[in-house]
Amino acid sequence: MTKSKNPELLNNLEKAARTGGISKREFLQYSMLAGVTASTATGLWTSQAKAQPKRGGTFRYGVHDGNTSDNHDPGTYQSVYSIQLAHTHRSYLTEITEENGLGPDMATGWEASPDAKVWTFELNTDAVFHDGRKFTANDAVASLNHHRGEKSTSAAKALLDSVVDIKVDGDKHIVIELDQGFADLPWIMTDYHLVMLPAKDDGSVDWESGVGAGPYQIEQNEFGIGTTLVRHDGWHREGAWFDRIDMTVLNDPNARQTALVTGDVDAISSVDLKTMALLQRHPDVELDNIPSGSAITLPMFCDVAPFDNVDVRMALKLAIDREEIVEKIVFGTGTPGNDFHVSPNMPYFPADIPQRTYDPEKAKWHLKQAGVDNLSVSLSAADSVLPGAVDMIVLYSEQAKKAGIDIKPVREANDGYWSDVWLKKPWVFVKWGARPTPDNMFTLAYKDDAAWNEAHWKNARFNELLLQAKAELDETRRGEMYHEMCTLARDDGGTIIPMFVNFVYARRKNVKHGPSVASSWETDGARGTHRWWFEG
Repeated sequence: MTKSKNPELLNNLEKAARTGGISKREFLQYSMLAGVTASTATGLWTSQAKAQPKRGGTFRYGVHDGNTSDNHDPGTYQSVYSIQLAHTHRSYLTEITEENGLGPDMATGWEASPDAKVWTFELNTDAVFHDGRKFTANDAVASLNHHRGEKSTSAAKALLDSVVDIKVDGDKHIVIELDQGFADLPWIMTDYHLVMLPAKDDGSVDWESGVGAGPYQIEQNEFGIGTTLVRHDGWHREGAWFDRIDMTVLNDPNARQTALVTGDVDAISSVDLKTMALLQRHPDVELDNIPSGSAITLPMFCDVAPFDNVDVRMALKLAIDREEIVEKIVFGTGTPGNDFHVSPNMPYFPADIPQRTYDPEKAKWHLKQAGVDNLSVSLSAADSVLPGAVDMIVLYSEQAKKAGIDIKPVREANDGYWSDVWLKKPWVFVKWGARPTPDNMFTLAYKDDAAWNEAHWKNARFNELLLQAKAELDETRRGEMYHEMCTLARDDGGTIIPMFVNFVYARRKNVKHGPSVASSWETDGARGTHRWWFEG
């Protein structure tokens, strides 16, 4: 790594060099101000100039977790394929940047009242939808209201529960009023459900057509099969270097990897970790192994026996060897979980909470406290969710036998897993994408009335703290609240978190990206289709 007295300045200069936003003379001058020598600066200019994005070509992308039940309604987005497609053909008010910060998308700026109860977003009125309609404040209001109200069935409804009203303020602004302060609101606007769509005359939105304002527009689409897209010339931002995008559903990890090796696709969203080392040695392939806050969860319905007993839940949490699972299932590309959904790379991570370890004897004690002699339960999984998912629950089943627990692994069909298994069966395997803040994650999946409260867990103290933390602007006090919430989820909640997994994906060597990639979703926060480019 190049040593610099001002690494942030140097990173910004390198980015400007890659995108052609600075001359060589300016780059050398400012690099030396950042504390590097003239010869080093010259070398950096040469390497970054070579990395400058090039326009052209068709990017063929093999994506896992695609389903025939997927659709264009953003309120129903669940699968990895839906999320990748959404970021390719639709846009959001804000985005998570390559550096994992918060940046603009359809909004160019935002500001809050001192109590964070009123937020004003300035909109990019140069943006247009794929059908030529200009993006307006009315579109932004209708797009957010699609996820609000009693009749809304959107999974993101809980994220906007504290919103009282959303109003148009002239042509370029919307004003969001909340019933309490909400410091994370601009981060929430990056949620993959909250796309910007054209408004209809009745105040609803046109989601059925697949029209968006993203970098590429859909030419042909068949859910569960694939999508072809062409560059949207009216896109309002830099990037979209490829001329076309061909997304193909490749749920089978072997088929996905074979397609990459043979050159039938240019990138894949998830690598088969069992053969990762072999793939890494391929001369024409590059791997990206990105630590993330993507959690594997095993939610148990807390209102269904035997999971309605906290001692049974605790026994199952103690009967899993997380270290062995990280080593054998993801081959070290992950971090053991601690049964609360805040990852080590998320703000307010409570590092002082003791790591839960494998303890089959203590698990037996909890079963005895529950009055259970022989616990037998079924656990569902599908490899489309994560390559090796079924292997993981088989390994967990072997580990649990030492605690006198019989876990019956159930291999579910890949197609329809999210519609037919998740939120339907009482104990299942789930992979969550990374969320930017604890509030985002807790509101989506732990709030008592959230549509995606996958464990049916209801804890009055947790929900009280969740509401308080949203409005708390004192960082220390807010951290204390999240600490208590994590403890409650760990010790009373119905979700086992075996690990946080890295995003491990791969691309042909002629596919290039910058020095940083987002860790929120696979392939650069699901934005590789417009941030990446072909070399040459």
